[in-house]
Amino acid sequence: MLPRSSPLSLRRSPRRSPGPSAPPSPGPSARRARRPGRPSSRGAALGYGLPAAVLLLGAAALLSVGIGTRALSPGEVWHGLFTPSGTRADEIVRELRLPRTLIGLAAGAALGLAGTLMQALTRNPLADPGILGVNAGAATAVVTGIGLLGLHSPAAYTWLALAGAGAAAILVQALAGGRQATPVRLMLAGTALNAALFAYVNGLQLLDLNTLDGMRFWTLGTLARQDTGHLVQILPFLLAGTLLGAALTGPLNALALGEDTARSLGAHVARTRWLSVAAITLLCGATTALCGPIGFVGLMIPHAVRAFTGPDVRWMVPYSMLLASATLLLSDVAGRLLARPSEIEVGVVTSAVGGVVLIVLVRGRRLSAR
Repeated sequence: MLPRSSPLSLRRSPRRSPGPSAPPSPGPSARRARRPGRPSSRGAALGYGLPAAVLLLGAAALLSVGIGTRALSPGEVWHGLFTPSGTRADEIVRELRLPRTLIGLAAGAALGLAGTLMQALTRNPLADPGILGVNAGAATAVVTGIGLLGLHSPAAYTWLALAGAGAAAILVQALAGGRQATPVRLMLAGTALNAALFAYVNGLQLLDLNTLDGMRFWTLGTLARQDTGHLVQILPFLLAGTLLGAALTGPLNALALGEDTARSLGAHVARTRWLSVAAITLLCGATTALCGPIGFVGLMIPHAVRAFTGPDVRWMVPYSMLLASATLLLSDVAGRLLARPSEIEVGVVTSAVGGVVLIVLVRGRRLSAR
């Protein structure tokens, strides 16, 4: 008899073939992530950021109305806005600062949207809306009207600038190849036209002192020398460009994936480009006609917004419009404070600040790339 401890006496259990193992049950975090309709953390952050951008814009508008070359108390500003009685403080608030603030809101939003469309169209995060020759065309038309036609009315500047901006955009599109235009061709044609037109502008200003004096403040970019009547004239063009640009966010997102992919997704590439150029022309041309060429806002703000929102044009558009308006108003306030009792034109301030900010952003990206 074998001992009880012998291995032969141990009862062997039949081997079982390993069946399919059950998948591990997802944890609570995975179940929360898979729940339908739950926004991602990035989408939630972008949604929460929009009210903050609106609050920033509201604060900038209040500062623009309340601060100027002449010090006014909050009570005087409130009285001028809501219960005016014809005092000097009421006139300053209602006839100078309020129109200036409204123009800054409209011009900033237009420049932010135009810059977003331009960067999405060219797939270049450092593209400026003025590269299409719109600003140069507007300046050329205004200089010609002042120097050769003897026009000195701001209302005449408005329509001349709009006509010049439209003509320059059409010429750039034609030089770039029309329907066969590519982003690279558009940028090259716009750069060449900008150089030629600004050479003409500078030459005519040097030859005619009256033209130089009439263009001196307009070419710097200013919010101070227009009123609500000119804003009402320009508003239909700004609204048309804004609606057209908002309608192009989906096709431009598809175009960012490449032309072949965009066509497979149902986007019409040539039509998207033409409509984008039309929207940029309306926005930049109307803004330039209203307050002159203002640099860096259409380049700096969309470029900075992209670092937060990513390349999705649907998010870039509202953020760029809100933050560009706030930036333009705060730059205007800074220009009033830095040179009291005089002021610095807002175009000078945005160029100075925009150059520094852009250098910091570009260097930051280089360091992160290393």
